[in-house]
Amino acid sequence: MNNFVIFSGGEIFDYSVVKLYKYGRIICADSGLHHCEKLEIVPDIVIGDFDSFEGKINPDCKVIKTSPEKDDTDTMMCVKYAIENGAKNIKIYGGLSGRLDHTVANIQTLKYCAERNVRAVIDDGLNRALVQGEKSMCQYLKNDSEYFSVFSLTDKVFIRELSGVKYPLENYCLTSGFPLGVSNEITSLRATLEVSGGYALIIFSKK
Repeated sequence: MNNFVIFSGGEIFDYSVVKLYKYGRIICADSGLHHCEKLEIVPDIVIGDFDSFEGKINPDCKVIKTSPEKDDTDTMMCVKYAIENGAKNIKIYGGLSGRLDHTVANIQTLKYCAERNVRAVIDDGLNRALVQGEKSMCQYLKNDSEYFSVFSLTDKVFIRELSGVKYPLENYCLTSGFPLGVSNEITSLRATLEVSGGYALIIFSKK
């Protein structure tokens, strides 16, 4: 099975966004166990140093305990485990609220996935984030209750086409030093984004 769910730390503001039926294996990153407890889900694997979880872990879970002093965040370790075990699609719940440093780390983790041709999305019920890789074209469905923002996650990314939105772009160099792509809106049935020469961060935010 190449689909994985990861429960990260941080808030999940709307648990109705959690969908497990498409995913084969469930991994918890340390305090992400709190979300599984609320949802009455038993994860397959738990990874972390357990500096932020003091509850009991179901004996049916595989536990991978890590050192508190490490280069990877707990979420990154879960992502690496998933990719090493054949992941092609990863859904990360939580991970966008709480400590800002961990939020930035999780966004960088999305780029790590994109660089390895793994589709990864972070969703906390208020925001969804994903990274679109270089030399790619994707379409995104309209949702009137969301803003649609595009940022450069590298020094620059070339927007060949951004159409079906309130503020379209064509043959434009988007840089990491100016947030031109914030708070756009999809006005057609779907938006089309074609990029090259870098990585684009896509964020859907509730209005």
